[in-house]
Amino acid sequence: MPPFAGMMIVLPPSIVMSAYQTALATFTRIYRYEHLLALAGWDQAAMMPPKGNDARGAAMAELGVLIHGLLTDPALASAIEAAGSDTLNELESANLREMKRQWEQANLLPASLVEAKTLAGSHCSHEWRTQRANNDWQGFLTNFREVVRLAREEAQLLSQRSGLSPYEALMNKYEPGMTCAELDRIFSDVKQWLPGLIQQAMRKQAAESVIDAQGPFAIAAQRELGLAVMEKLGFDFNAGRLDVSHHPFCGGVPEDVRITTRYTEDDFTQSMMGIVHETGHARYEQNLPRETVHLPVGRARSMAIHESQSLSFEMQLGRSPAFLRLIQPLVQQHLGEQAAFDADNLARIYTRVRPGFIRVDADELTYPAHVIVRYEIERALIDCEIEADDIPALWDEKMHAYLGVDTRGNFQNGCLQDIHWTDGSFGYFPSYTLGAMYAAQYFAAIRAAYSDLDQRIAAGDLTPVFDWLNRHIWTQASRWDTGELIRRATGEALNPAHFRAHLEQRYLAG
Repeated sequence: MPPFAGMMIVLPPSIVMSAYQTALATFTRIYRYEHLLALAGWDQAAMMPPKGNDARGAAMAELGVLIHGLLTDPALASAIEAAGSDTLNELESANLREMKRQWEQANLLPASLVEAKTLAGSHCSHEWRTQRANNDWQGFLTNFREVVRLAREEAQLLSQRSGLSPYEALMNKYEPGMTCAELDRIFSDVKQWLPGLIQQAMRKQAAESVIDAQGPFAIAAQRELGLAVMEKLGFDFNAGRLDVSHHPFCGGVPEDVRITTRYTEDDFTQSMMGIVHETGHARYEQNLPRETVHLPVGRARSMAIHESQSLSFEMQLGRSPAFLRLIQPLVQQHLGEQAAFDADNLARIYTRVRPGFIRVDADELTYPAHVIVRYEIERALIDCEIEADDIPALWDEKMHAYLGVDTRGNFQNGCLQDIHWTDGSFGYFPSYTLGAMYAAQYFAAIRAAYSDLDQRIAAGDLTPVFDWLNRHIWTQASRWDTGELIRRATGEALNPAHFRAHLEQRYLAG
């Protein structure tokens, strides 16, 4: 007879887990699986040899189904429901709110769809790398149609339960609470004043002398410059690394953040500012509260808030004359001395307004137009107003109307340039301009608190920026919903007027 057969074992009350603790245990397991999934995704983009893609895609789909199974386990539903009766403090209540939100999203989707989306996205993204280089829209379309079909299926399932439009239901995964009505109001206003501001800035800059940096710039030297700038920005190299990928990104997990950039020998400016951008993402992740980082309440609030960190670093700080004056000696140290590396000239290079094809290389003023183009196209696509085949013509029309550039036949630098659509990340693009608006609002608050901010930055003291972001954004994680987070940080709800004021000050003043 086995030991203890027929005996009832009664655990002491201190060992019996509450419903809330049971839910915590499940979400801790989910985080550990997500850790592996994130690093597998980073390796797929940065290091994996091409022939590994099919096996990697299958492995990532398997992990995705496993995570989905944990989230849809009836035992978790019972624990979350029962936890509502537990005695919880304010932070625990916020965590329960976030756990419930994740549970609700997952339970609207069947495991078969989660698996199919992962496989289709992995295959489409992998093939895109070659198809973009070959300007092969038709080849891309053969895989992309399936990605769109599955995204629409997901959107319909999420929409039916939430009452949101299909596109809003997808956008809500990245920016909870945002609606198309609010976004349309914000973007419609931007479309009213942005074209005139772009033209005014270009006329003003036409009278300025700018010296272009003369390459080639060795990739190894650009990498060392990037690492030195990351150090200035406080990146923790014991908890992350810098690599190369086809499309710059920040991945990994808070304990092990992986950022990437891409280099070209004839222009160092894009790789360096790309590194500054991704370091903003990384600092957010590295400074999330360690005691809760494995739980929903300890994770990044939303993708617009995440982009507000990268754009705080790249646009508000990185392209400021004060910061460029600070890092100018590093540029000379790693790339050599030339007239273009004068601090004032660097500032003119990094604030030059020049409408172009590529979103990630766009200047600060024209960038919102790139985002609006993508938002309008992907919304129409998910809401079944257009088909995937219609994208190039619509892209050409909007890029010409909003930026005055001709993209006809140029798929590589047109509708094939971004990786987001390849894996079905529809609804993400609005996060970029919302993030720019949040970043401008942060810096309005920081400048109100530190009247000598530019002088301190130029002297190498970046603590006013880092301390403010750490106190108001990084350590708060998902404790509050986005609106409350912003109100607590800046004293008001999202106010796009700060964004316009920032652009007018930087590009028209003086």
